[in-house]
Amino acid sequence: MDQTTASIVVVVTMLLMLGTGIWVALALAGVGFVAMALFTTRPVGMVMATNIWGASTSWTLTALPLFIWMGEILFRTRISSDMFKGLAPWTGWLPGRLMHVNIVGCTIFAAVSGSSAATAATIGRMTIPELTRRGYDPMMIVGSLAGAGTLGLLIPPSIIMIVYGVAADVSIARLFIAGVIPGIVLTGLFMLYVGGWSLLNPDRVPPREARQSLMEKIRDTGSLIPVMLLIAGVLGSIYAGIATPTEAAGIGVLGSLLLALVTGTMSWATFRDSVMGAAHTSCMIGFILAGAAFLTVAMGYTGIPRLLAEWITSMQLTTASLLVVLTLFFIVMGCFLDGISMVVLTTSVILPMVQNAGIDLLWFGIYIIIVVEMAQITPPVGFNLFVLQSMTGKNIFTIAKASLPFFLMMIVMVALLWIFPGMVSWLPSLMIG
Repeated sequence: MDQTTASIVVVVTMLLMLGTGIWVALALAGVGFVAMALFTTRPVGMVMATNIWGASTSWTLTALPLFIWMGEILFRTRISSDMFKGLAPWTGWLPGRLMHVNIVGCTIFAAVSGSSAATAATIGRMTIPELTRRGYDPMMIVGSLAGAGTLGLLIPPSIIMIVYGVAADVSIARLFIAGVIPGIVLTGLFMLYVGGWSLLNPDRVPPREARQSLMEKIRDTGSLIPVMLLIAGVLGSIYAGIATPTEAAGIGVLGSLLLALVTGTMSWATFRDSVMGAAHTSCMIGFILAGAAFLTVAMGYTGIPRLLAEWITSMQLTTASLLVVLTLFFIVMGCFLDGISMVVLTTSVILPMVQNAGIDLLWFGIYIIIVVEMAQITPPVGFNLFVLQSMTGKNIFTIAKASLPFFLMMIVMVALLWIFPGMVSWLPSLMIG
């Protein structure tokens, strides 16, 4: 059979496997098995064993469980209430007032979590009751949390950055640093929208609370010092070239354990739950990556990625047109798959096209992470929507409607990334070593 027929068979097999509810990792490996068995003469068992073993024993992956464990520890500490206490005095004068605590809080927690769902859950657990009690608009509370929670994917250390770095063979340290400026810009876009909405709807924003003196603000801000030191230790060590991402992850785990001990929230139950949570998530992601590694090799043997790249090339799309098509493609996929599955499913097929178009893989990594962020707030499979549904009891489509403006802000961010690619490349170019 020719490669066109092979492509159709592979796509149909993938849709059937995913549609039956099979684990994503098994679906990936199964599609790879079918592709090699039907369309190549290679020994399937040997190729599968070799590639799954190689993907599972990569030293680069050691950073993954450590960063996940760091986030799990902090998720169970007093850090969220301390963050609200430290941020609230400085946002009360902005249009939107304490609504900005959602966004800034998610930005800070994202820098020590790496998980979108954990970021939304931790900050939401702290701000939803507090902002509701003070009379803020319920839809804006939920929407800003859903949108800002996605920053856990973009602001380093990000779990999905590690996944992309391994899949695309891109430096994880450079990816981490490349995400800093886009993350800050996206935070600014979210805050800009909240401020603009508040100015247009002044009757839906509570009046400003009693002013605090400068010394009172400084005293409350002191509760932010531990987490800011942790962020500086993790990201600063990578940027300065002192530590690799894996070593920085070790620093993060040690710092989060010390922070939990200092705040008095570390117990045997907390420690056990954090280890089990990290092990569960790490095994899930590692399993998916192993299946994806085999699928990538299988696709290479069938020649399907090359065929697709040649087809795209024959369409003579400009780079901008290609990115528009890919953005629409990822938005549609985001309605049905989680972010990590999207990345590992598409890497083997899309990266040859991207490289053929002359797009830098570092820039493309940040681009794809922003697009994958959109998947976190698109129904019916949006992890942040599920998290907020469990916390608020609202219908998932109601939450999706509330988060729509922040979805549009992410599209604006993609456009800015294309217009100003230096946002991605400038900071990594200054890295030492």
